[in-house]
Amino acid sequence: MDGGGMDGGKGAAVGRAGGVRAVRPGASLRRGTGLLVGARARLRWVHLILGGALLMPYLLLAQVGVGAAAGGVNVLASFPLTLLSYAVSLPLIAVTGVFGLVRPLSVTAVRVLTGVPGDLLADGPARSWGARWRASAWWTLHLGIGAVVSGMTLAVPPLGLVLIVLPFSGALRASVWGAGGFGAWAEPWLSPLIGAALLTALAAVCAGAGALLARLAPVLLGPTAADRLAAAEERAADLAVRNRLARELHDAVGHALSAVTLQAGAARRVLDRDPEFVREALAAIEETTRRTVGELDAVLGLLRDGDPARADAMPAPTLAGDLDGLLARTRAGGTVLTAEQDPGPSGDWTQLPAIASREAYRIVQEGLSNALRHGAGPITLLLRVHTSEGHRELEITMTNPPAQPPPAHDGARRTTGGRGLHGAAERAALLGGRVEAGPHGEHWRLRAVLPLGAAPVTGGGR
Repeated sequence: MDGGGMDGGKGAAVGRAGGVRAVRPGASLRRGTGLLVGARARLRWVHLILGGALLMPYLLLAQVGVGAAAGGVNVLASFPLTLLSYAVSLPLIAVTGVFGLVRPLSVTAVRVLTGVPGDLLADGPARSWGARWRASAWWTLHLGIGAVVSGMTLAVPPLGLVLIVLPFSGALRASVWGAGGFGAWAEPWLSPLIGAALLTALAAVCAGAGALLARLAPVLLGPTAADRLAAAEERAADLAVRNRLARELHDAVGHALSAVTLQAGAARRVLDRDPEFVREALAAIEETTRRTVGELDAVLGLLRDGDPARADAMPAPTLAGDLDGLLARTRAGGTVLTAEQDPGPSGDWTQLPAIASREAYRIVQEGLSNALRHGAGPITLLLRVHTSEGHRELEITMTNPPAQPPPAHDGARRTTGGRGLHGAAERAALLGGRVEAGPHGEHWRLRAVLPLGAAPVTGGGR
């Protein structure tokens, strides 16, 4: 016995080392029971019962029609006519299944009750006829199979329970066997086995039907090519809004920090010598921060609301509204800034399209921020509207001497930049324009060209 025990222990050890896993009968039984009556199987049974309940109005309507066609016969008293009514109800179900709202209702029920991952199912109403017919096929299957399962659920459990308790009830045994119900093919002791087999078969049918619908749900209720395209367009629109908000934050906050830093530094250097300059610098700092806090508040409000449609309604500064203020706040830090403005024949910036005026303001703001952070010496700015090949264009040109890079041993913080110019290029691209930035002779130059549309036709006539 000791030797056998040792061999048995060694065999078990070898089995574990070799990765062999013994399957216990109890585990298999529990797994099989879970598949038949587990939590997921029960939820899928509820889903099937829901389909049977939804079929009832169609079945009642079909019974009225079948009864009238059969000469006023009571359909409920005839099993063949009931089956015919069920068959007639299926085309009615298929026709109503093409309505767009059928798919979202079905998807919601599938997600909650069948355990199908939500990312395999489509969102929203069916947009194309292909998606509608697939949803119709699902609707018909769900209600048709659900009706069969519902009928079995109503009929089989009472019969199975009667058969299980039959040997233990003399009155039942006498009535059933006395009437010849089972005497021809079964003995009383077999009835519990037959009853248990019927209940097991019902559970297996319900579990199988639920698994079948769960497998078909992604096929019939999954996203179509049109759904995927719509989702991609929605994601692209959301990304565009997020990018715009990011550009607004970068341009507004970045310029404000650059301007405030220079203004505060200039004020500190002349604090004892020029109190009037310090007073102007502090006023400019106050104005800059107040405006930036307002813009930051607007952007954060949009982010909190999560409504992309409101992004276009967000207030933003324009050339007509704040260009002079932007230039004045930049000069308040002691920066020498020469600006030449030529709005064209209109004489002012109010005639520019609103979106062009807004994006041009941000491009000028970003150019000034770059010049303040990375440049040295005076800044020259030129804004002019001109006509090129029959189309009006707004040209923005900004030049300034580049700053000398700090020595390698200098511990001063270096700014890598890059996002602002990329954002300026995106702004110009939205309008079909372009941005060029880089060394130009001994200076750094930023040049942007924004199209404004066809030039107005002018000329005299007789």
